[in-house]
Amino acid sequence: MPQAPITVALVDDYDVVLLGVAKIIDQYRDRVIIAEIDTNQPLKDTVDVVLYDAFAQPESDREEIGVLIRSPCARKVIVYTWNFHPELVESAQRQGVHGYLSKALPAREFIAAIEAVHAGEIVVSDPPGRARPVTGLDWPGREEGLTERESEILALITQGHSNAEVSSRTFLSPNTVKSYIRAIYRKIDVSSRTQAVLWGVDNGFSPDHRRIDHWRGGP
Repeated sequence: MPQAPITVALVDDYDVVLLGVAKIIDQYRDRVIIAEIDTNQPLKDTVDVVLYDAFAQPESDREEIGVLIRSPCARKVIVYTWNFHPELVESAQRQGVHGYLSKALPAREFIAAIEAVHAGEIVVSDPPGRARPVTGLDWPGREEGLTERESEILALITQGHSNAEVSSRTFLSPNTVKSYIRAIYRKIDVSSRTQAVLWGVDNGFSPDHRRIDHWRGGP
C-alpha cells in the first residue's frame, strides 16, 4: 500500500519566500505536501514536519525554535537557512530540532532530507559555502538584483533594526553588515537609511504577518 505523503507546515513571515519554498515542494507532491498555504490562518491540525525558514526572522538561538519544538501540532521541526554559524547549529540541536538544512541543497536532496527527518533521523546538512540558491526559491527584491542575503538585511533594516542588531541577528560582523548595506544602496539607488527603509516598505520588505504567533500555546 502506498505511503501517505509527509505533511509539512511552513513558518515564514514573508509570503514571497514561503511561496517559493512551496513551489519546490510541490514538485514532489506524491512524497511531501504542504499542510496549509493560507499564511494568515492558524494551523489547526498536527503536521509531520514544520519547516522554519529563517529569512529575516529570529535565528535558531532565539525563542521561536522552542515555541515550535514544544507545539503539540509539530511532530518534527527543521530549520531551513543559509546561516550555518556553529553557535546557531549547536543552539538548534540543543533545543531539539530534528533537521538543520541548507538552502543550497538541490531540490531532490532537500526532499530526501525531509523524508529522513520524518523517518527519525537527525539531519544537519553541510554549510552552503558560496553555493547559489536552489531554483525556485524567492525573496523580496530578487528582480532588482538583490541576493537573498542582501534582501534579508534590507528586510531587517525595514523592520527597524539597527546595524548592531542586524549584526547580532545574522551573526555577521559589523563591517560585513556595512558592506552589505552599501551594496544594497547601490542596487536600489538610494543614499540614506531613511530612503532604504521607505523603498523597503514600498517593495515588500515589511513582514506580511507574524506566523510564529499561530504556534504559541498549541492548537
